[in-house]
Amino acid sequence: MKSLAELQAIKERMQNKVALREGSGDMRVVVGMATCGIAAGARPVLSAFVEEVAAADLTSKVTVSQTGCIGICQFEPVVEVYEADKEKVTYVKMTPEKAKRVVEEHIKGGKVVTEYTLANENA
Repeated sequence: MKSLAELQAIKERMQNKVALREGSGDMRVVVGMATCGIAAGARPVLSAFVEEVAAADLTSKVTVSQTGCIGICQFEPVVEVYEADKEKVTYVKMTPEKAKRVVEEHIKGGKVVTEYTLANENA
């Protein structure tokens, strides 16, 4: 860093991401970030959700956050989507590419991507 202005610019850029992760939207996207999730690639999945939700201008509707162990380590990275008055959807074996599709089809479009869900894995 060369100046205080550069530090301020970094702070402002990162503040948008932090605010998104602490929001109070109608929909919550929760990424399992325990040791098993991180080892399986949850960090880039979390980043993909944060970036895609922001890019789609859904920050007032969707909160992206992280949690500890979800309890199904064999399916990591695991993402749970909560919506008011709807059953929770659990996505498993997520990747950043899958996260982009979930944002496009489920978060924006309202259609669950069933092929990525835990229910599909157990079928």
